[in-house]
Amino acid sequence: MISRRSALTGLLMGGAGLAAAGVLSSRDARHWLFGATAFAASPKPLAIPEIIAGEVRDGVRTYALGLQKGISQFFNGVETPTLGINGAYLGPTLKMRAGELVRMNVTNRIGEPSTLHWHGFHLPASADGGPHQVIADGATWSPQFTVKQRASMFWYHSHMVPRTGPQVYQGLAGLIYVDDDETARLDLPSDYGVDDIPLVLQDRAFDSNGSLIYSTSMPSVMMGMRGNVLLVNGTVRPYFEARTSKLRLRILNGSNARFHTIGFADRRTFQQIGTDGGLLERPFETSRITLAPAERTQIVVDLDDGRPALLRTFATPNTGMMGGGGMMGGMMERMMGDDLSFDVLDIRPGAQRGKSAGLPDRLVSLDRPDPSRAVGTRRFVLQMGMGGMMMGGGSFTINGKAMDMNRIDEAVRVGTTEIWQIENASMMSHPFHIHDVQFRVLDRNGAPPAPGEMGLKDTVVVAPSERVRLLLSFADYSDPDSPYMYHCHILEHEDAGMMGQFLVTA
Repeated sequence: MISRRSALTGLLMGGAGLAAAGVLSSRDARHWLFGATAFAASPKPLAIPEIIAGEVRDGVRTYALGLQKGISQFFNGVETPTLGINGAYLGPTLKMRAGELVRMNVTNRIGEPSTLHWHGFHLPASADGGPHQVIADGATWSPQFTVKQRASMFWYHSHMVPRTGPQVYQGLAGLIYVDDDETARLDLPSDYGVDDIPLVLQDRAFDSNGSLIYSTSMPSVMMGMRGNVLLVNGTVRPYFEARTSKLRLRILNGSNARFHTIGFADRRTFQQIGTDGGLLERPFETSRITLAPAERTQIVVDLDDGRPALLRTFATPNTGMMGGGGMMGGMMERMMGDDLSFDVLDIRPGAQRGKSAGLPDRLVSLDRPDPSRAVGTRRFVLQMGMGGMMMGGGSFTINGKAMDMNRIDEAVRVGTTEIWQIENASMMSHPFHIHDVQFRVLDRNGAPPAPGEMGLKDTVVVAPSERVRLLLSFADYSDPDSPYMYHCHILEHEDAGMMGQFLVTA
């Protein structure tokens, strides 16, 4: 492993010097230096994804989803080729209830193979939608499974290795709302599109003709693909006319690589009520939340004062090169755009706002994580071959191995609970995602998790030199042939090999 300073020097040369050397095309260099042409974008009402409940047929709630090509207008008068699900960009929000049997009829019409992964769901491996469940162009895939989730917001997206990055970047993603009886008893804002608002945050880069830029250059693979325009549900510069005194915002970091630190411009506090896989036991008051790619949160903001509220993302120092620090760290952040701030949503309280109920002191009951239940501990070390990167090669590995579709890395027994210890031996923070399970964070370098991390999670950030222990249980499903995945959710790292496979066996 080369030194941090050497790697930073190499990366800085990569961004500025490789273009001059002809290694990067002018198109790639333009993205790398954030010099893409700016387009006019007038403020627009926030696009709210259509919510669909499917059709119940013989006791099965059935959804029809079509992966398709489209044309989107993110900027005034500018047409951008995109991908979408039942539309030009992104997909509908799927509404379902815990305990239901659901069937997904997914037809692929994008001109290349793809998959559709139900991110955060506990379900049979053959229905997971990972890289083994490929849908050929023109084909239909129809997985069926029981909804075993607690109420929360989940999502679905392409998982077509090594094409996950570009396919999600172009628009193959959507949201899932799961309801249950426990949450229905709470008087939380729950009128979709009125006081219960989904927000999908995605940073994108655009060429001078309006096309999305997806760079495969060394820096973009190394750091993950990032852009200098923020789309919120596919909207640039959105606003929302609030008709209630409280808003529940369900936020997904749908970016390929960028971390988003969210809060309000006036530093007003809000209540965090949920994490990836469900509600917290109690609301938690804060003014900032950092979300890595694939992480979700639910917050409630109070608009009783009638003042406009600008939701923003703020610079997230050192998410690309954690611990870089000093002049080089600052240069690296500027190069990769990690010093950028984005306006997310201009919330405009209406003059006549309906009164909202106060939040309960207690939301749901969660079992206290009990490490003594674990039958053992598995260790996963995230690594990046920096030296190879400088020579145009490099590697992204877990436990020293890059992803191999024909190799099973781990096998666990159904009905058991384990501790998974995730260690980061690289220079970057990585969001680590595990398929099939919602886990609990036990500790970070021996310290308890923060209050906002004490709920159910399927993605966890691991900083450089950090050790995070997770408690996870494997229930209900076993399959000797179909594996689940675990991987970094920086999509370019996932596609480049920072992923492994595990079987749940009887």
